[in-house]
Amino acid sequence: MKFLKKLFKWIVTLFGLLIVLLYITDTDYLIKAVRTIYLTGHSTAYLEDYKKFDNQPIENGTPQPWPNHKDYNSVKETESLNNINSENGTIAYVIIKNDSIWFENYYDGFNEDSQSNSFSMAKSYVSALMGKAIEDGYIKSLNQPVGDFITEFSEGLAAKMTVGDLSSMASGTNWDEAYYSPLSITTRAYFDDDLEKVMLGLKVVEEPGQRFKYSSGDTQMLAMVIEKATGKKMYDYLTESFWKPLGCENPTLWQVDSEGHDLVKAYCCIASNAKDFARFGKLYKDYGKWNGKQILDSAFVAKSLVPRFKDGRDYGYGWWLKTIGNKNFFMMRGHLGQYVIVEPNDNIIIVRLGHSKGTNNVVGNFTSDIDTYIEEAYKMLNK
Repeated sequence: MKFLKKLFKWIVTLFGLLIVLLYITDTDYLIKAVRTIYLTGHSTAYLEDYKKFDNQPIENGTPQPWPNHKDYNSVKETESLNNINSENGTIAYVIIKNDSIWFENYYDGFNEDSQSNSFSMAKSYVSALMGKAIEDGYIKSLNQPVGDFITEFSEGLAAKMTVGDLSSMASGTNWDEAYYSPLSITTRAYFDDDLEKVMLGLKVVEEPGQRFKYSSGDTQMLAMVIEKATGKKMYDYLTESFWKPLGCENPTLWQVDSEGHDLVKAYCCIASNAKDFARFGKLYKDYGKWNGKQILDSAFVAKSLVPRFKDGRDYGYGWWLKTIGNKNFFMMRGHLGQYVIVEPNDNIIIVRLGHSKGTNNVVGNFTSDIDTYIEEAYKMLNK
């Protein structure tokens, strides 16, 4: 009995010392990581983890439901689509043809109104809000220096970094996009309660504006620029600029670092559903116009949907670009396989949300599951 008491005392003491060490080394964010992710049986962020964090609400206005196509749900999933949906844990698969719901199905207990984490699909919204801030006169142009808004980046190489560099993932910072490393800045940013402090610790180590390098930190810094330029919180600016005007059917949430600091996790973490996410694809398909009203500058939309760099990396300003055969797709993409995929010439939008994108889980690259979701949608449409 004495041995057990002594053992318990040592365990408690060691645990206490570990906690103190985490705070001394400024890695106490790992406590939240363990509590919210690892102790729930996950090894990375997951679809409903927004319930474990602080969020700010984004209210919807007058709902504008998608109409159903005349051939609504007249075709079932192909065998290959059923297989990948099962293997990768799809929760929503929607095909929109000519701005009408042609097919929709939901899985694993989710439904058309269920909220799930957008992950990096949020980057497309942030880029659009940059375009809106330029249109509204808060930001001069894509070429305005970031240092005009964040003085910590106004000297040396950092002084060359522009707002457009952030939107096109070309900041030249030392951000490390590592999702599964507990000590990476990506993990720290996800769990730290002072995200601005994390961002101000970044260094510009390469000439900005020269090449694409996938970096969630770029989008986070862009959000900080937008907030300083507009004097508005990102969640409020999204509400007034897009969420209400696009007639989203449901209110949503945007994660923030903490109630005290109230900075959105701009590179991720809008909790919504497939059909409301799809509206942003339609807005860009229609060059910023919604129900006859120009919501976002058409020239900015057009510029966003062509590659900035001719280095084989198909990324514009906040959007991924992919050619398959004679078809040209642009898309929003997020961790674990969250997709809004648009083929404007065919007037088709494909939305897939789910728990995984399969074993080929390479950050910042197109994975083979995307091809399958596209190919099987076209097989269904052509039956």
